[in-house]
Amino acid sequence: MKYIVVGLGNFGLSLAEKLTKLGNEVIGIDNSIAKVEAVKEKISYAICLDATDEFAMSGLPWKDTDIVIIAIGEDTGANIMATAMVKKLHPNRIISRAITPIHETILEAMNVETIIHPEDESAERWAKKLSLKGMVDSFELSINYSIAEISIPDKLVGKTIEEVGFRNNYNLVCVTIIKKIADKNLFGKVKRINQIQGVVTTDTVLEAADILVIYGDNEDIKKFIKSN
Repeated sequence: MKYIVVGLGNFGLSLAEKLTKLGNEVIGIDNSIAKVEAVKEKISYAICLDATDEFAMSGLPWKDTDIVIIAIGEDTGANIMATAMVKKLHPNRIISRAITPIHETILEAMNVETIIHPEDESAERWAKKLSLKGMVDSFELSINYSIAEISIPDKLVGKTIEEVGFRNNYNLVCVTIIKKIADKNLFGKVKRINQIQGVVTTDTVLEAADILVIYGDNEDIKKFIKSN
């Protein structure tokens, strides 16, 4: 996949490097020539430019880019301006970093669907989520085993836990299911929040938009995602 990472501070730099190591094409941009020089040998492309300058930003390959991550963390205003600029130029998925709760609310009001909290989530976790289609989140319990949140694959919608056969067919354990419910932010804008459903039973039916929480070997989790 192809990514643009805007902001090469600690989080943006780490994310850009890890996405590159996972086999993705990454363009990293920052207005600091020192940060660009430090990373240019570690990612696909590193460019020094101002992310709030529309003329400079318009020259990037937006239509060929799958996901753009706004990783600016030092300046909330620059983050918001860069997010607005990218929304104007980029037709696909945008992810932006939130510094404070108010900043997050502003990003939600701008219809930014995915918001990052680097203080709580590592660049490695985000690199995994972005590189594996369907992966919502993951938490490593050890080098080999993880708990992962995965979007329900279309072909499993309408099936029961027993019919899917997580343990027999995939060597995985389905821990629970997360459903998205509607809620309103400070501006009255409706957003979706997660609601955990508790322990699943064999006759629990999987529905569209549900999120599976599964446990197992990292390789088995990858196989499950890719097979569905």
